[in-house]
Amino acid sequence: MVFRYLLQNWLRRTATQKVRETVVETARQQMHAAAEKADQPPQECRFGLVFALGIEAGGLEDLLEEVVSTRGHGFLLRRGTLADRSLAVIRCGPGRENAARATEALITGHHPEWVISAGFAGGLNPELGRRDVLMVDQLVDTDGNRLSIDLKVERAALASAPGVHVGRLLTADRVIRLPEEKLTLGRQYEAAAVDMESFAVAEVCRRHKTRFLAVRVINDTAEEELPPDVENLLRQRSTPGRLGAAVGAIWRRPGSFKDIYQLKENALLASERLAKFLAGMIEQL
Repeated sequence: MVFRYLLQNWLRRTATQKVRETVVETARQQMHAAAEKADQPPQECRFGLVFALGIEAGGLEDLLEEVVSTRGHGFLLRRGTLADRSLAVIRCGPGRENAARATEALITGHHPEWVISAGFAGGLNPELGRRDVLMVDQLVDTDGNRLSIDLKVERAALASAPGVHVGRLLTADRVIRLPEEKLTLGRQYEAAAVDMESFAVAEVCRRHKTRFLAVRVINDTAEEELPPDVENLLRQRSTPGRLGAAVGAIWRRPGSFKDIYQLKENALLASERLAKFLAGMIEQL
């Protein structure tokens, strides 16, 4: 019995030691790989695209080839190729602060020739329909700051592209849900649509002297009211967080299930529309 106890105890200690050695060796390998990676020069790309959400970026990411994903500092970055052009697509999370940090990381790490702020926007002008595309020629924020974009589009070409518009984009610090507020902001800032990131992306690009464009697809029109749970859903950065927010919304308001389902369906169609437009634009740049 004593011998059996000693043998079992020795086997346990040996197994524990092996586990420790494996963990230490894995950690050493990871540190070595990280050190080698840090010594490598930044990987340059021709286009960098900044999206707030995965569902916005998903349509374009599905078109990429030779994709390599990197996660860190709250971002998810996917490098790949599209029509033989190198792209880096970064998901930053909603809001100006997230967008500014992601754009800094994108420019510093990948030195893109072009940075494009892309994703969804809410319509402020009733003339813009759902899934219409807005090519932005001027940005304004709710403090009244303005930035112009050197965007030259022939009006004749625009007339032959139904559902594509050129106009001003407002960047706000929150989701604009109600039709009356959308219409008021549209008149006040003479803006066609509203988002939460583009002005911040443009400011970083201006500091770095990086060429910038903003392209947005209308996900909710000026006359549409967004459900009250949408802002809390947007704030969630993880799948469990989004699931928890959705379950909480349905628990508080059972009718929100239909709203959330419809939001997702609309978003998937908008993402596909945006991806096709971006792919065609990138091929021409």
